[in-house]
Amino acid sequence: MSPGRAAPREPGTPGDAAAGAGAPGPVPPEPATPAGRPAYPPQGDSGETRIGDADVLKEDAARRSGLRGWREGIRATPGGSLALKIVVGVIGAALVIGGLIMVPFPGPGWLVVFAGFAVLATEFAWAHRVLQFGKRTLASWTDWLKERGWTVRILVVGVTFLVAGAIIWAALKLSMGIDVIAMTRDFFSRP
Repeated sequence: MSPGRAAPREPGTPGDAAAGAGAPGPVPPEPATPAGRPAYPPQGDSGETRIGDADVLKEDAARRSGLRGWREGIRATPGGSLALKIVVGVIGAALVIGGLIMVPFPGPGWLVVFAGFAVLATEFAWAHRVLQFGKRTLASWTDWLKERGWTVRILVVGVTFLVAGAIIWAALKLSMGIDVIAMTRDFFSRP
């Protein structure tokens, strides 16, 4: 080194600001959790997150709020992802099956089916695709119905009520032996 030159300094050492080199000052340490682990998932040299420390991943998930953070916290535990898939699968399947049973009867059958697929779609990609298909089909049906005149709308509502009435009549006749039409005829034929 020549006598008039100063020795180069490492970034972050004292004297950088005085030298006016524009180098950054000391690098602050990463914030740590009470256990002394970094608060963020560990990162490699290229900036990607390294996976493997479940405690760090759980803490990262806990920083998120709401249901998504709760689910991510469960997924971060050993076996949690499989357990979550099983629980979501059972609940979603129960809703879909229950909704399909309710479809022929007056009530929210299709709404329950869609709710079941929405629950399943939180964990399964195929259920998400089925839910999207159902949404598109429902939107196209309502758009088609909006474009039609009042006559077609009234006809569609009338046919819907006739089909629902026929299903209720058949269900009562076949399951309980009650013939609603015969009872109505007898009621009106009384003096």
